[in-house]
Amino acid sequence: MVLNFNSIGICVSIIIKGIRKRFMQGGKELFVLRGVNAEFEKGKSYAITGVSGTGKSTLLHILAGLDQPTEGYVYFDKKNISRFSTTEEDAFLNKSIGLVFQSPYLISELSVLENCMVPGLIGQKSDAACKEKALTILEKVGLQGKEHASPDSLSGGEQQRVAIARAIFNNPEFLLADEPTGNLDIETGQKIVDLLLQCKEKWGMGIIISSHDSYVAHKMEHVLRLENGVLIKE
Repeated sequence: MVLNFNSIGICVSIIIKGIRKRFMQGGKELFVLRGVNAEFEKGKSYAITGVSGTGKSTLLHILAGLDQPTEGYVYFDKKNISRFSTTEEDAFLNKSIGLVFQSPYLISELSVLENCMVPGLIGQKSDAACKEKALTILEKVGLQGKEHASPDSLSGGEQQRVAIARAIFNNPEFLLADEPTGNLDIETGQKIVDLLLQCKEKWGMGIIISSHDSYVAHKMEHVLRLENGVLIKE
């Protein structure tokens, strides 16, 4: 059954309507998304599944405002994010949305602690306040004792934990994770998924994960499969 959401519920934080995305390839139009409609509620968990190349990452980037749809709209708290000012865009990405990617994208010149502090410093919080909060978060994600380590000295799972700590620093309403287990072994990947779900339970964040990992689909409350450019509820 194809998803067809028409109402805006009071608890819904992200709504996408009529999302279409096309690219030019070899002089021809290639449609990846063909009219995607969905609602994502804060405090719930969602898996977006589908084979490679179906547009899972593209959809997630559009949800986060990192990419623009060819057609359609993304609403966050009933506001069209395409109409955000530069200041509103920055606040949306730094405070409302936490992003986790397949690669952690840590800054190798900075320590684990300093990487975690980056969102707070961007938000112009004091060094002392950022350090105190970062230490607390790193402990919660199981990285106590690693605060002053270089990211390059960590395992892949530990690096991904730093990325999650950084993503939740500003208590975002949603965590968006794009294939977060893709570079990890099975056991480590499952621990990362469990950690993301702990963020939902502890802080009420909405979790949206794009993945072809069956463990992700099994653990999420809602599973949406991207097929032929549309989302299908499983």
